[in-house]
Amino acid sequence: MKTTTKDTSASKTKSKPAKSATKPATKTSSDGTVKAKSSAAEGLRALFVDSLKDIYWAEKALTKALPKMAKNATSENLITAINDHLAVTQGQVTRLEKVFSLIGEKATAKKCDAMEGLIKEGESIMEETELGPVRDAGIIAASQKIEHYEIATYGTLAAFATTLGEDDAVLLLERTLAEEKEADTLLTEAAYNTINFDANHTNDQE
Repeated sequence: MKTTTKDTSASKTKSKPAKSATKPATKTSSDGTVKAKSSAAEGLRALFVDSLKDIYWAEKALTKALPKMAKNATSENLITAINDHLAVTQGQVTRLEKVFSLIGEKATAKKCDAMEGLIKEGESIMEETELGPVRDAGIIAASQKIEHYEIATYGTLAAFATTLGEDDAVLLLERTLAEEKEADTLLTEAAYNTINFDANHTNDQE
């Protein structure tokens, strides 16, 4: 009796198509007005709390992103600036937790799409530059975009807190705002003192 051997070299199971990472389009009405979600904020206080959750996530994400930037930098001044700001950022996370406590809310993080995008852009810049002055210049550019976002965010949060009469929260938020402005200034000084010029002359040295 002749027996046949089944071919098991090819898998019979078909792989499932990968889920699309693209977010659904924002829902709009016929007149172009964006339709609010069921969880949409009602009132300034709700918007304030929602924005706090957003920046809380952003700061925690930064504590993971900054060490990677430091490892990819070569300028000692830049490495020091990044590591110093890491310590400051960790303090800002704790300060935000105090703000939540002051306004009677639980410290909860809500994914910040803006910060996620800025961190990813920074990673792309590092991938697209060689280790050395050019990458250092790119890291500064990415870092300053992050700082500018944070400056805008904390300025807005402080204004919201002022309007809501949360004076103690205002003091904490303004302290963080001052730290972000100082970090931006230090990055500018690092760029214009040496790094940008070194990056500009990299090709001359090859």
